[in-house]
Amino acid sequence: MNKDEIIAELFDGMQDLDEERVMKAVAGAAGSGVTFDEAVNEGLALGIRKIGDRFESGELFLPHLVMAGDLMDAAVEKLSGVLSHQGEKASTSGTVVIGTVKDDIHEIGKNIVALMLRVSGFKVIDVGVDVPISDFINAAESNNARIIGTSALLTTTQFEQRRLVEQLESLGLRDKYKVLVGGGQVTEAWRQEIGADGYGKDANAAVRVAVELVKA
Repeated sequence: MNKDEIIAELFDGMQDLDEERVMKAVAGAAGSGVTFDEAVNEGLALGIRKIGDRFESGELFLPHLVMAGDLMDAAVEKLSGVLSHQGEKASTSGTVVIGTVKDDIHEIGKNIVALMLRVSGFKVIDVGVDVPISDFINAAESNNARIIGTSALLTTTQFEQRRLVEQLESLGLRDKYKVLVGGGQVTEAWRQEIGADGYGKDANAAVRVAVELVKA
């Protein structure tokens, strides 16, 4: 297969969740003229975004997202070996640190957002639940993150989101990170009040906002 055929097979195979087709295209990438970046961004990533669109429309469900994420990981790992001579590295949308704030142990919504971010090409560092502000910041610093995402289901815990913004400001790190907030009682008005950069009312919205934030 030539370069265009490889990219088309990666795209079609990914959006159909056809592991055999994807891996066959990956194996054929060497010598086709396709670069690692083209294979990932024009093939796999576009295909996986179709999966996200179908999830949003209700055509696909969480197990399909899990499958898509696993297939993406496997394909990128194999591609990095097949095309390693080009010296290119995996291309992602950036790194997001995500977690549920201190004194809050709710995680279902956070887990869905984390999965959809991963499917959309982000590297996701999930720091878990009941997480102190310092842990969010330390994880962002050690992983060269671009976004810090916090979930707070309870009205009493969403003030931790304000504390994150304030702590980043006091440390002189506010301009380094985009802050994304979400959770049960969180609103766009709250996002504006505390000076966060983005708000996602649900998982789909959170991913769209994250994509826009890394473009800014």
